[in-house]
Amino acid sequence: MSSQPQAIVLENLSKAYKRYHHPTDRLKELLLPGKVKAETFWALRDINLEINAGETVGIIGRNGSGKSTLLQIIAGTLQPSQGQVMVNGRISALLELGSGFNPEFTGKQNVFFNGRILGLTQEEIASRFDNIAAFADIGDFIHQPVKTYSSGMYVRLAFAVAINADPDILIVDEALSVGDEAFQRKCFARIYDLQEQGATVLFVSHSAGSIVELCDRAALIDNGEIILQGAPKIVIANYQKFLFAPIDKRSELREMYKREGAGDDTSLADQFSTAEPSQEIKGSDRQDEPEASRILEVGYDPYLKPQHTIEYQSHGAKIKNPAVTTLEGRSANLLLRNEKYLYSYSVYFSQAAFQVRFGMMIKTITGFELGGAASHTYGNEIEYVSAGSLIYVSFEFFCALAPGAYFLNSGVVGRVNGEEVYLDRAVDASMFKVQPDQDLKATGIIDFQVMPKVSITPSIL
Repeated sequence: MSSQPQAIVLENLSKAYKRYHHPTDRLKELLLPGKVKAETFWALRDINLEINAGETVGIIGRNGSGKSTLLQIIAGTLQPSQGQVMVNGRISALLELGSGFNPEFTGKQNVFFNGRILGLTQEEIASRFDNIAAFADIGDFIHQPVKTYSSGMYVRLAFAVAINADPDILIVDEALSVGDEAFQRKCFARIYDLQEQGATVLFVSHSAGSIVELCDRAALIDNGEIILQGAPKIVIANYQKFLFAPIDKRSELREMYKREGAGDDTSLADQFSTAEPSQEIKGSDRQDEPEASRILEVGYDPYLKPQHTIEYQSHGAKIKNPAVTTLEGRSANLLLRNEKYLYSYSVYFSQAAFQVRFGMMIKTITGFELGGAASHTYGNEIEYVSAGSLIYVSFEFFCALAPGAYFLNSGVVGRVNGEEVYLDRAVDASMFKVQPDQDLKATGIIDFQVMPKVSITPSIL
């Protein structure tokens, strides 16, 4: 058990539904108990989850995996069939589109109605109404019946109410994906504000980038069970591997995830962004070399390797030897800013392949995808690669990144039975660090080579 205050604790939580063969069987069961047999469907089974106060946890999984059912139980709109739910603090939930709204009421009436459900007094809602209306930004529609709203208006108003209830716990389902980009950005900015104020956030999304950027921890749910928990970057990578795995291999992966978990939960930032090469190369004679010689001249540390490389199920191809080098071919993983490098790997084809493309991606420590490239455009692929072929692939890139650690993906796609699939893919196949630069004036992750100009006009006495 954690020593931190806990906002949500779920113990052996399960939710079952009865499924009938015919609609009339439900009535027959009421009139003739024991005469009608219904199938039991377990939407959730034996969920155990602890969320600390102030923590942001992402829930991810396929459609129908049980995510929404889990959130509804935590929010109190559903009752579990078995197990315990303990929630400490005021909950504000944005679940499926328009939930909690009466379509016959106006937007304003629904604000007051929904606010009372969230625990606000009439006076508190009245004092916050202008802020809610401004955040929703739906104009005069706030005085119109909700049944006349578009889906975007629904989610704008629902989120505006939820976010202005000063929740201790905010639950957000996939509904945010309905809003336009500008509104989504405003919502995420408000979520960040709540995080800084110490609120607990439970976030469900199919957006891997959002989970990685927003959450402290992630949980993968499948068939009503939590099969994996850990660092968002690791959970997302394993989830993507699970999605792209052949159907007959998924049960094997599920059992492996449940058995082994996400592995070492040590922060990747602690492992890679702060450790110097001298700390990582224990027992090596290179510890005694001058720092400048080891980093600036050599530019390569053999001990700087990803700890959680995830390889997909192969479909007749295998990625080998992913590495970063200088343009002259020298191994390099301690890079200098404003220099060009190559990221390369080879692919061995054990089977013939059709319409083949190769790709790469550079990501931050948290897993946020900065950018990548493909060897060929869609529709202009390599038409045929014969079995036994070995193809060398390289991507030249300009290092315009801030100092820190970065990870690289490798992938090769082709067509199998008319569908484009990964023939092989390696997540976090390689990594590099951009070395500190005392002359760096840029802020953020990418240096756009912005040239600052400051003009000072003397004051006139």
